[in-house]
Amino acid sequence: MIFKILRSKTHLITRHLHSASFIGKPTYVIRIIGTTVCIGATAAIAYNCLSRNEVHMEAVGSAAKFASLSRYMADPISGRQMLDANKNDMKCRMEELVMRIQHDFCRSLEAEENFGKKFLVDRWERKEGGGGITCVLQDGDVFEKAGVNISVVHGNLPKGAIQQMRSRGKQLADGELPFFAVGVSAVIHPRNPFVPTIHFNYRYFEVTDSTGQKQWWFGGGTDLTPYYLNEEDAKHFHRTLKEACDSHDATYYPKFKEWCDKYFFIPHRNESRGVGGIFFDDLDGPDAERAFDFVSSCAHSVIPSYLPLVRQHKNDPYGDRHRQWQLLRRGRYVEFNLIYDRGTKFGLYTPGARYESILMSLPLNARWEYMNIPALGTEEALITEVLKKPKNWLNL
Repeated sequence: MIFKILRSKTHLITRHLHSASFIGKPTYVIRIIGTTVCIGATAAIAYNCLSRNEVHMEAVGSAAKFASLSRYMADPISGRQMLDANKNDMKCRMEELVMRIQHDFCRSLEAEENFGKKFLVDRWERKEGGGGITCVLQDGDVFEKAGVNISVVHGNLPKGAIQQMRSRGKQLADGELPFFAVGVSAVIHPRNPFVPTIHFNYRYFEVTDSTGQKQWWFGGGTDLTPYYLNEEDAKHFHRTLKEACDSHDATYYPKFKEWCDKYFFIPHRNESRGVGGIFFDDLDGPDAERAFDFVSSCAHSVIPSYLPLVRQHKNDPYGDRHRQWQLLRRGRYVEFNLIYDRGTKFGLYTPGARYESILMSLPLNARWEYMNIPALGTEEALITEVLKKPKNWLNL
């Protein structure tokens, strides 16, 4: 079987080497060769990893602990015992959910890398209460920078955060306001300009006032930022999100799609950040159970909405023009995140904030040019026009 795959890869390499369209695209063939070489080594690597895992399990002396780590990128912030003892507590249920989402998404992205690049896992604690697990992959063959972060923090709400919440209509009493916040947030910046960037964030928030009155709500969303327009990609992405929404409430997708278009808008550029998706905040109904189930469905829809796009385009040939445009569009991404993004502001307002984790959404490389206006009729002008006016991708 391996030799058949090697023969097919050899024919593919030969065809590209003798193709006039291959000139200036050595990276593509290098990726094909790298993938082929990796196939031949798979069996040995798998056997070696299995042997190391068996030794690890014996050394730890606890199959349960090993099984737990295999589902997460690191030990839970609240502790395994706490989560197991409070399975019906929404705070613990949400922490369990975001840890599994982080693990599954990170492992899925790692599987797309051709040369075995892995996420750096950084588990950190916050002296004011809680902590997080930051997972970052940098300088990969497929992903130039990928960040998948979870945070589980608690303490007293800072004044800046209280003002922000009151501006959204939250009725919060004066005095100290103990809070608990748990969420997962990811931004993926691919190397190939024909693979879009994806962002998602799903979170749960509780705050208790001086009378003991507790308020809770969920928030989040998933959105796509392509550098070049591919309508089929956009339709697949939106269709997957709609299916996740429709399984709970048929009104959710159109409502949260419109909310996303409005939220991820850059006023000073008069354009959207990308082709949208879904976004919602302050979701506190119809009840906690059904709200949690909805958020769980949305979070689990990320991989099927995005990974097919990565697989389809990660080996597409591209040139310097495409790369420079990608860097310019990333500049827009930076502008939105630092000026308008509510999650970034909340993180920076929070005492004991971990700035490396908050700013992990920023790309490794970006570019700003003075008065860059794409020429009419170009691919760059096409995506720019779409960003000026949100589109109904599913013709609803």
